[in-house]
Amino acid sequence: MEKFETYHHDVLVIGSGGAGLRAAIEASYAGVKVAVVCRSLLGKAHTVMAEGGVAAALANVDDRDSWKVHFADTMRGGQYLNNPRMAELHAKESPDRVRELEAWGAVFDRTDDGKILQRNFGGHKYPRLAHVGDRTGLEMIRTLQDHGIHQGMDIYQEYTIISLLKDGEKVVGAFGYDREKGLFKIFHAKAVIIATGGMGRIYKISSNSWDCTGGGISLAYHAGAELIDMEFVQFHPTGMVWPPSVRGLLITEGVRGEGGVLRNNKGRRFMFDDIPDNYKGQTSTDEEEGWRYTQGDKNAKRPPELLTRDHVARCITREIKEGRGSPHGGVFLDIAWIKEKLPNASEHIKRKLPSMYHQFKELAGVDITKEPMEVGPTTHYIMGGVRVDADTQMTSTPGLFAAGECAAGLHGANRLGGNSLSDLLVFGKRAGEFAAKYAKETPEGKINDAEVEEIAARALAPFEREANKSGENPFQIQSTLQDMMQELVGIVRTDKELSEAIGKINGLKELAERAACGGNRGYNPGWHTAIELTHMLTVAEAIAVAARERKESRGGHFREDFPEKGDEFGKINISIKKAADGKLEVKHVPKQKMRDDLQQIIEENK
Repeated sequence: MEKFETYHHDVLVIGSGGAGLRAAIEASYAGVKVAVVCRSLLGKAHTVMAEGGVAAALANVDDRDSWKVHFADTMRGGQYLNNPRMAELHAKESPDRVRELEAWGAVFDRTDDGKILQRNFGGHKYPRLAHVGDRTGLEMIRTLQDHGIHQGMDIYQEYTIISLLKDGEKVVGAFGYDREKGLFKIFHAKAVIIATGGMGRIYKISSNSWDCTGGGISLAYHAGAELIDMEFVQFHPTGMVWPPSVRGLLITEGVRGEGGVLRNNKGRRFMFDDIPDNYKGQTSTDEEEGWRYTQGDKNAKRPPELLTRDHVARCITREIKEGRGSPHGGVFLDIAWIKEKLPNASEHIKRKLPSMYHQFKELAGVDITKEPMEVGPTTHYIMGGVRVDADTQMTSTPGLFAAGECAAGLHGANRLGGNSLSDLLVFGKRAGEFAAKYAKETPEGKINDAEVEEIAARALAPFEREANKSGENPFQIQSTLQDMMQELVGIVRTDKELSEAIGKINGLKELAERAACGGNRGYNPGWHTAIELTHMLTVAEAIAVAARERKESRGGHFREDFPEKGDEFGKINISIKKAADGKLEVKHVPKQKMRDDLQQIIEENK
């Protein structure tokens, strides 16, 4: 057995995106020893791809906004399956977290009187998204890194965590390897925070970075933590569809927030055809009024392009399936039309949407100031994940915390745009605070040497299979999984397809047990993929099983065989845990009860 280098810390943060950095900063403030482990280089986290803005009821553009309206919007968007306490904390604390970010050096766009500017976004009643052009996530990561590295934390870049380590029921650290040399490392810690983001890369078409494979969700599951709401996957309505090399790359909702409209190949604004009953009072079918809304007219109603993402994605899918799509299998998103309204439209678009302008110019040869973009739905976000306590972010496994996209509860059945960035700040801060508190009150647990040896042997098995010529190609298994998830567990689902998907996942699990790789351990993509397959297949199975279990359509989950909401399913969350026999166990658990005062806020904002 190798002699594994061991690092000792009070709090270990896995992930260096917005949630991980904010957690590490808060834990460092508490005076404990903190480590951050990330799979890529610092600054490359997927948070940098968040474009449109961070949702917070600052009320800088419309003074009618408040935490209560934000809370009600979040609950309505989530179809009331959200954890109401999380939604309350998020709405109340988001403004302070944004102002704090500003105090640390974030440079937000400004109103004429110098306040943080806010823009409209889908599902939000008032302009609520504080932004930096369409590069908000990049500015957030820059600010958190610049502030965080001065707090005394240790950063381990290009390290992959394979498994969490336990002492009885309690998590006491993690086992992983450095990607440069492939050497195994042990991280001994009193508390561990999972902040690893999403799982979009288990689908073929995704806006997510290469490392968003659901690893953190799977680590928590295999350590005994409970998962909820895994069926709720958000397909962002607007990803690039051409050229193929960039298919799925995100086009920010900010394009629609600035006045962009969706058209089919007949030139028709098809979103006018289908407005849900619960948004009819807030949404206009008048084009002029919709334009005024995007320009900040308090008395105008929103255009239908700014309805919730699940609804817009399904409308786009309908147009494509019924033959009214664009040449490359999408629809048209047109911001260039605003030249009819603004004499300086070209400069306005370049100033408000600089990344989008350059993205299309460089990658697709399209000038968005003169012609429409081709767009289509792309796998973007998972509302489900690890179940956490609303106040502390601790999971059902002692010593293990989670924050950000890998944690569930805030968004319910569907996330509103911009809520993810404020989620990172609010609950990253809370995870760091309470993980540090737990670490101060808890003695260091013992690492089980036999467990470590077993994990190491399992991780090295792909090399032995290659040597014996008995293995399977890990890249082929990954590609098959991505194609299958796209086809059978996508935007529109049926019992037949979900059952077929579960059967295929089980078959792929058997192949993954035989995944093989050659070469040495340093920077070996085949080895990385062979190890990662366990996590990808775990999360894929959880999504498919939960989706089959929820026999209704709600939020990001649409069942063609059960197209309506079901009363019974409106009262429960679907829970998944690892059973004693190693199999996946599914339960219906009553959704979190809402306090009377919060219910009153919902009623007042209907």
